[in-house]
Parts: sequence; C-alpha cells; structure tokens
Amino acid sequence: MSRLSAIFADSGGNAKGIAWMFLTGLIFVGVTGVVRHLGGSLHPVQLAFLRYAIALILLLPVLLREAKSHRNQPRHYGLHASRGLVHAIGVGLWFYAMAHIPVAEVTALGFTAPLFATIGAALFLGEKLYLRRIGAVVFGFAGALVILRPGLVSIDLGAIAQLIAAPLFAASLLMAKKLTETENNGAIVLSTGIFVTLALLPPALHVWHTPTGEEMIWLFAVAALATVGHLTMTQAFRCAEVTALQPITFLQLVWATMLGYYVFGEEPDLWTWVGGGIIVTSATYIAHREARARKRATSEAGP
Repeated sequence: MSRLSAIFADSGGNAKGIAWMFLTGLIFVGVTGVVRHLGGSLHPVQLAFLRYAIALILLLPVLLREAKSHRNQPRHYGLHASRGLVHAIGVGLWFYAMAHIPVAEVTALGFTAPLFATIGAALFLGEKLYLRRIGAVVFGFAGALVILRPGLVSIDLGAIAQLIAAPLFAASLLMAKKLTETENNGAIVLSTGIFVTLALLPPALHVWHTPTGEEMIWLFAVAALATVGHLTMTQAFRCAEVTALQPITFLQLVWATMLGYYVFGEEPDLWTWVGGGIIVTSATYIAHREARARKRATSEAGP
C-alpha cells in the first residue's frame, strides 16, 4: 500500500487524477446498485429528481457558506445552467436504462461517452491526443463492445436511452473540466444540483408517487453517494487531463458486473470476463505509462 502511495506521490497531476477517478468509479457503482434496487417501485424521472433534490438539502450548509465566502467571485452562470440541462436529460435517460436492462449492459453502453469526451477535449479544450491515450481509450472501448456483443442482437428502449445519454454525459464532463479553471469544486457540484433539480421538477411532478419510508432511506443513500462521487470526480478533473482519466472509468464495468452477479443474480457470461480483462489491461497500462512519463520528466528537470 505504501508503495502504491509513493507511486502516485511521485507521478504528479495525472496520477493523482487517476487515483481520484478510481475512487469515483467505486462510488458510482454503489449509486448504480441502489438505483437498480429502487427502479422497480419509482419512476426513473422521479428517482433522478429526488436524487438531486435530496443532495441539495444535504449540501445546504455548504451552499450558505459558498454564498458568504465567495460572494465576489465570478461565476459562469450560463455554462453552469447549460451543463445542468444537458446533465438532467442524460441522468433521466440513465435512470430509465437502469430500470430496464442489466447493470453490466448499462455500464458497457455508457463507455461510448469517453470516445466523445476524448475527441471533445481535443477540439474544445486544446488537450493533446497522445498515441498511448488514444490506444488505451479505443482498447478499453473494444473491451466494452466484447461484453455487449451478445446484446447487439436485440436492443431495447433501455439500451437506446443509454446510447443517447452517453454523448450528453460526455458534454457535461467537458463542461465540468472547463469550469474547474475558474470555479471551485463546491460551486460546480452545487450549481449542477440546482439546475438539474429545476430541469427535472416538471416531469417528476407529472409521474409523482409518494415514496415509502424505506425508499426515502435508500434515496438519501443515493444522494449522499452521488454527491461525494461528483466531488471526487471534479477533483480528478482538476488534477489531470480528461484524456488521461478516461481509461480508468472503464474499471466501473468490472465493479458493475460483480454487482449484477452477486446482488441481482445477473450471471456474467464468458464475453463479460474477456471484455473485463481487456478493460483492466487498458486501465493498468495507461496508469503505468503516465507514472513513468512523469517520473522521467521529473528526473530530467532535476539536473
């Protein structure tokens, strides 16, 4: 464990960002499990709305502190609002997919988002597309396709919803990366919560069903986990470039497959394990290369 910590300490920004993104993946898989559990009793749009509304309640003290301590700090309200709307649509579609198709399939289809994000980062954020990064992202996406292969014969509405959500999440991701240049983590999370909640309120009222006490407990768990995950993800963006972080997100597929198997009885087939191996290899390779590149640059700058 100490050796792993030393590697991240020596390898600088990108390696630290990778560590934050690794933690983010574990947290979001926990969110996935709870959402899948609640998907059978509450409408996906209402689930999405309550997730963000409860998060706002939990973050109210932080919101008040933000208003006092950063009163004169400029805010890109237009970009915050645009991201909130895009993210709201993506979240609604994701919740719908979670209620209709297996966890592993939802996660696998979600990995089309890194392709959009990597291209978008180069086009709009000016990040360099190193060959090793392109190769790792493509290799990881190939692993996701291997897992999805049996499902390509019949694609239902849940799969279509997730395919539409993927580029929306990629756009949201790039907006978050852009906002880290001028905004602090708390402002980004709080603004996203406010605008997503407002965007989801009208459709949620249309399908409203009063949650039970047990459902409210699970909803608070979803809100807490998702909020923490958003904070760790934003910190990852602050430490590293988007294209360096994308391969690490593929590890979520491994965790999601295990969750589906042990909790929901979704037995993975051979293709799931083969694809998972490809994804783990991709994530391990990019982390190793980033660490070596940073260490080499540090040693050359020392003399």
